[in-house]
Amino acid sequence: MNEIVERYFACWNETDPDARRTLIDQAWAADGYYVDPLGEARGAAAIDAAIAAAQGQFPGLVFTRAGAVDAHHRQARFRWHLGPADGESLVDGFDVLQTDEDGKITAVLGFLDRVPS
Repeated sequence: MNEIVERYFACWNETDPDARRTLIDQAWAADGYYVDPLGEARGAAAIDAAIAAAQGQFPGLVFTRAGAVDAHHRQARFRWHLGPADGESLVDGFDVLQTDEDGKITAVLGFLDRVPS
């Protein structure tokens, strides 16, 4: 499950649109679903658009895992930070990720623990 979570972060951190879409197609199930307090997206195109919007809102920042991945039965929970690659986190969150039998992401339920005011 650690590998799947790392692929998930790679999608969020890839800024080249074509490379990001390739990563999404590789990591996510065709009807994958993402939701957090700011919005929801279903399918590769909508997930790609949500990631691009987040990158536009927070240019130059990267997502990193904060601590261990806790996983069982094709689901995982993990904390993350968003901030400069070599600096302090600006946003902190918590996600629950679910996969299908092939290891493709079917759903991510996101929570924001700390956001800039």
